[in-house]
Amino acid sequence: MRQGKAGWILVITAMVCAGSLGVSDVRNRASAEAVNLPFTDIDHAYGRNEIASLYKDNIMLGTSPTLFSPDRPITRAESLTVLARLLKLEPVQGAIPAFTDVPKGRWYYSTVQAAVNIGITEGTGSGTFAPEQPLTRQEAAVWLVRSLKMTASAEDGANVFIDSDEIAPWAAPSVAAAQKLGLMQGDQGKFRPNDSITREETAVLMARVLQNKNWADEISRAPAAGIQLGWQYGQTNAQYEQSVLNSPVNVMSPRWLFLEDNSMVSSYVNRAMITWADQHNRKVWAMLGNGFDADATHTVLADSAKTTSVVQQLGDLVKKYGLGGINMDFENIYPEDKAGLTLFIQKLAARLHAEKAVLSVCVSPDLGTDWTEAFDYTAIGQYADYVVLMGYDEHWDGDPIPGSVSSLPWVRSGLDKLLGRVPAAKVIVALPLYTRDWALQTDGTAASSADISLPEQNKRVSTYRLKPAWDSTLQQYAASYKTGSVRHRIWMEDGRSLTRKYLLGASRHIGGFAYWYVGGESGDVWPALRNASRFSGYSF
Repeated sequence: MRQGKAGWILVITAMVCAGSLGVSDVRNRASAEAVNLPFTDIDHAYGRNEIASLYKDNIMLGTSPTLFSPDRPITRAESLTVLARLLKLEPVQGAIPAFTDVPKGRWYYSTVQAAVNIGITEGTGSGTFAPEQPLTRQEAAVWLVRSLKMTASAEDGANVFIDSDEIAPWAAPSVAAAQKLGLMQGDQGKFRPNDSITREETAVLMARVLQNKNWADEISRAPAAGIQLGWQYGQTNAQYEQSVLNSPVNVMSPRWLFLEDNSMVSSYVNRAMITWADQHNRKVWAMLGNGFDADATHTVLADSAKTTSVVQQLGDLVKKYGLGGINMDFENIYPEDKAGLTLFIQKLAARLHAEKAVLSVCVSPDLGTDWTEAFDYTAIGQYADYVVLMGYDEHWDGDPIPGSVSSLPWVRSGLDKLLGRVPAAKVIVALPLYTRDWALQTDGTAASSADISLPEQNKRVSTYRLKPAWDSTLQQYAASYKTGSVRHRIWMEDGRSLTRKYLLGASRHIGGFAYWYVGGESGDVWPALRNASRFSGYSF
C-alpha cells in the first residue's frame, strides 16, 4: 500500500534526526522564551521557541538564511532529514540507490538511504519515494510511532476523532498511538489525516519527543556494540590494521594458527600486531583453522593423546604471546568425529580459561547434513565462551544452484535454531562482506561462480550499468548482466541488506557480530551498521 510504505519513511525520519542534538538543552530551551530568534518570520509563530531550539542544535534549518517558512508543508525528504538528525543516525552514502527518484547527489540522498537501511521506510511503491511531495498528518503519525519503536496493533483505532472514518486503515493504529502518547492531539476534534503537516507542526512534534525524559535519555545514550569481531584475509598486516581503525571492530582475528597433518600447530603470530592492538584498545583472538582437511583433523580428534598434545601447544602459544583468545574454525569434519570434536573443545576451553583467555568456536547453520553433523551445538555452547554462527555460504562456491550468499530468511532460520541450544549472550552472528558473481547455464543453473568484495560488486554495477532490484523476501538487491553470450547474476550485499541481518541479531539480544572479512566492505557498510547498532539499542 502506497501510504503505508510512506508511513514507514516518516517514522525513520523522526529517528534519524537526533544526530547532533543536545537533549537536555532542547528540553529546557523549548519551554523558555527565545531571546534571539534565528528567523525573521517566526516572531508570532506558536512554535517559535521549539523552532529556535531545533535550529540551534542543527535539527531543523530554514528555507533560506533568514526564513523558516513555518506554514509551508514539509516535504517527505525534509521530514526524513529532521527525524534522522533527531535520532542521531549517520548519513549513509549507499552505493545502490534505494529509489529511482532519489539519485546520488541530491542533498537528501544519504538521509533517505540511512532510513531505508533501518527498514522504517520502503518508499511509496514501484521503487519511488516522492521526496518533494508534502507529508500528510497520518503519514507523520505512522513514521513517528515506528521511529519510537512503539507497537501499534490492528486492533487499535483512532475513533476519538470526529473524522476517524477518513483515516486510512493502515494509519489508524499509529494515529491512535500518537494520540495516546500525547504527540498528536488533532484540531477541534478532528485529526485531518490527509492534510499536509507544516514545518512548524513538525518542529513542535519533534520538541515533544525530546520533552519526554525517557525518550530523550535513550537518544542521548551511547549504544553498546558488544563483540565486533573482524577476520583478516587477503590484507597485509598494515592494511588490516588500517581497516580495523576505520571500522567498529573491537576484536581482531588474524589467521595465525593452523592444525597440520602431523598433529602439530603451525604458528604465525605477529608480536607487533599484538602490541598495536593493545595500543588501540582492541583484543586479539587468533584464528585457528584446520584447512578444511578432514583427514588431518580426524587424526587429532580420534586420538586422545594427540588431542591433549594439540591443546597443550595452543595453550602454550596463548600464554607465550599473551593472546586474548582463540577463534576456532574447523570445517569439513567427518560426522564420526563428533564426540572427539566436543572433547577437543572442552579441553581447549579449560586450558584457555586457565590462561584467562577466551574460546570462540565457528559453526555453520544446522542444515541436517553431513557438513554440520559433527557439531554438538548444545555442548559447544556449554564449553566455549562464544559460538560464532557463520551466516554465509547459503549458496556456496561450486553449488549447482545459484543464489544468495546470505538471505535474511536463511540467516533467521539458522540463528533461531542455534538459539534453541545456546544462550543468546554467547552467540555471535558472522556477516558476509563479500558476495558471488554467478555465471549461468542456459537453463539457469550455475556454470561457475567467483567470490567478489563489495567494492568490486559495486564496480560491476557501475561498469555494466546495472539496475539492482530489491527482493523484499530475501532482503537484498539482485541484478543480472551479460558478458558476450554468458548471463551473470549477483545477489548483492550492501549497507541495507547487512543492516537487516544486524537488526535481526540485535532483536534476539545476541552477544555480538563478526565480519568475513575486514577489508571486503564498501564505504556505506560501517555507517549503516553503526546506525543499526544505535537504533537497535533504543528502548523507548
